[in-house]
Amino acid sequence: MNAVVLPLVNAGTWAWGLLGASVVALFGQEFAPYVLYAIKTLILIMCIVVPLMLCVAYLTLWERKLIGWIQVRIGPNRVGPFGLLQPIADGLKLLVKEIIIPAGASKFLFVVAPMLALMPALAAWAVVPFSPELVLANIDASLLYILAITSMGVYGIIIAGWASNSKYAFIGALRSAAQIVSYEIAMGFALVGVLMAAQSLNLGEIVMSQDGRYGVLNWFFIPLFPFFLVYLISGVAETNRAPFDVAEGESEIVAGFHVEYSGMTFALFFLAEYANMILVSTLCSILFLGGWLSPVPLALAELIGLPWLAAGNAGWLFLKLFMVVSTFLWFRATFPRYRYDQIMRLGWKVFIPVTIVWIVVLGAWMQTPLWVWWK
Repeated sequence: MNAVVLPLVNAGTWAWGLLGASVVALFGQEFAPYVLYAIKTLILIMCIVVPLMLCVAYLTLWERKLIGWIQVRIGPNRVGPFGLLQPIADGLKLLVKEIIIPAGASKFLFVVAPMLALMPALAAWAVVPFSPELVLANIDASLLYILAITSMGVYGIIIAGWASNSKYAFIGALRSAAQIVSYEIAMGFALVGVLMAAQSLNLGEIVMSQDGRYGVLNWFFIPLFPFFLVYLISGVAETNRAPFDVAEGESEIVAGFHVEYSGMTFALFFLAEYANMILVSTLCSILFLGGWLSPVPLALAELIGLPWLAAGNAGWLFLKLFMVVSTFLWFRATFPRYRYDQIMRLGWKVFIPVTIVWIVVLGAWMQTPLWVWWK
């Protein structure tokens, strides 16, 4: 392994040194550190965004394959071996399709709305820790930052419905906005429970507060199980996924807020939905399932002669993320769409009261010796 890794590290160090010398020559000794910091940040951003876009593309393929298996059919299998080039074909198709802007639409807002939907889904990844060392911005209030930035995504949906100058799009936007706002309250209360248990707003510290010698038994999904369920189901509703996809009820409002969109403007809404699915699944893994921590206790790993299984790394986070995001796809293939009044009743009359009651229970539990999740 070292024979492969060391040359890459040496080559990277040499390239960075050459870049640093060039920047000093161009901008001088005074401004060179700032320019190098900006370049380093842009490189790290690309290292997150490019794999994320690939994951979004191939999540569409995994969804079609998984639902195909559940419904006893084949799924995409023509474009490339096993259909592996299908997401690329879909992207090219959307890229070459004409972008049609309705005559009565507000053209500027019509074009800006898809960007407003996608940008928060990408910006939130700045504070997501993939491992103790692998995080772009390790800020103290990282969870608060994610709540603030992701709440802006609803503006893209509202503006898209209004700017389209279509009653169907506007009705879909209003229904979607009401749903997102309603379930965001329940999701926020669920995260309050995580903050109480971890005593921190930092995502890395939240993960480390779930570290212990008992492996899975130290994770927060056990004492915070009602919050875990509320967060997972609210995440499905937040991303407008089935069975909560009333904004896109084709038989009722003809695909909802993006009914007037085509080509790449429609693709941006598509990308935002799947990027939000991956983000919600990642946060669920970090907050309740131990993040990058291994589910295998150290004593058990040493007993079976595989101590490396107990080591935490980004691979465990990706595995948990894959399992959680697959449940989103499973829900789509299993449950019928709820009526709008049922969705609102579930959010306001079930989830919010349950989370408030469990916050009180959790607060009392934490004051007793029975609370064993302290570090």
